[in-house]
Amino acid sequence: MKTHHTPLKIVFATNDSGFADRLISRMESWYDDVTCYRLDDPEAVNADVAACWYPPQDLLQTCPNLKLLQAVSAGVDHIPASLMQAGLPVCRVVDEGQKQGMLEYVLWGVLHYQRDFDKALAQQADKVWKLHPQRRAGKMRIGVMGMGQLGCFIAEGLAKFGYPVAGWSRSEKRVDQVSCLWGEEDLPEFLSRCDLLVNLLPLTPATDGILNQSLFQQLPQGAVVMNCGRGEHLNEADVITALESGHLRGAVLDVFPQEPLDTNNPLWSTAGVVVTPHMASAASGKAILGQLVDNGRHILEGKPLLHPVDTAKGY
Repeated sequence: MKTHHTPLKIVFATNDSGFADRLISRMESWYDDVTCYRLDDPEAVNADVAACWYPPQDLLQTCPNLKLLQAVSAGVDHIPASLMQAGLPVCRVVDEGQKQGMLEYVLWGVLHYQRDFDKALAQQADKVWKLHPQRRAGKMRIGVMGMGQLGCFIAEGLAKFGYPVAGWSRSEKRVDQVSCLWGEEDLPEFLSRCDLLVNLLPLTPATDGILNQSLFQQLPQGAVVMNCGRGEHLNEADVITALESGHLRGAVLDVFPQEPLDTNNPLWSTAGVVVTPHMASAASGKAILGQLVDNGRHILEGKPLLHPVDTAKGY
């Protein structure tokens, strides 16, 4: 995968040195005309592009020649607001493989409750043999909250499996076989349709803590919540209360404000909670580095950027 184009200088601006080292190692083996810097390299001052994963707030002081901030993820909420509003273009990663992986994870969660695997596992622990009536896909209403590229892909994919799917977003969206609602005025109606709610919203000041008691009470009795967005979307105390009261049947949680999840966190032992270690899906190294290099070339050559972010909205 050696290339011969405009020389490009990239600084890997991340709080995870091991992650940076892995990406740099791949980059250096795939591209012979890209120069890579770690943040502590004095030569990073010459970087054209920053590959960002929790970059420092003073990044532009360290690297004053940056022309582009490229997230190495689908979301950009890990980039500080001061950098988002610094006037530089910001882009993110879009990976078809990541979309498929997320659909598979969500489908597993849907099947877990549609086919009563949660009940079967609880019965196994007590050595109880009990058969439950089979629930058809058409009787399991799914709601997808957050209809960006990923959310639309998930909603459309679930609809193809025969589930009645509703989608909710801040602005109007149209997806085949999906009942799309939008805006605050449509949120109560959307929630009332969700036997299982999948959260894929971006994290913004408006969505921080949105999975809370008020929202849970608008879901049908016995509903399930899946959080595949960000840990900060969820009020942990509220979901525990909703589960213990019996209003929620279950919660599948893949993301948390602090990861790894602390061993003393009550979510580990709350009945009805399924904890997974931020494994729902991930962009491939090929997609991350390929889009990083492509956008780096584009910014230097004055070409349109791939997957730019609206820095005012944060997604």
